[in-house]
Amino acid sequence: MIYSCEEHIDIAIDTVVNEHETFPILEKIPEDKKLSTTCEYCKNTAIYMVANK
Repeated sequence: MIYSCEEHIDIAIDTVVNEHETFPILEKIPEDKKLSTTCEYCKNTAIYMVANK
């Protein structure tokens, strides 16, 4: 599972595809969790969660 901001969503999707060889599941992070969740690539506020299951 990768947390990503709008800018890095393409990198997160590519990472899941390359590592798991499956189409990723893309979900928006709920508003109440956005403030405490940061992007794994730049530490900005994460908007999306990309997972393989």
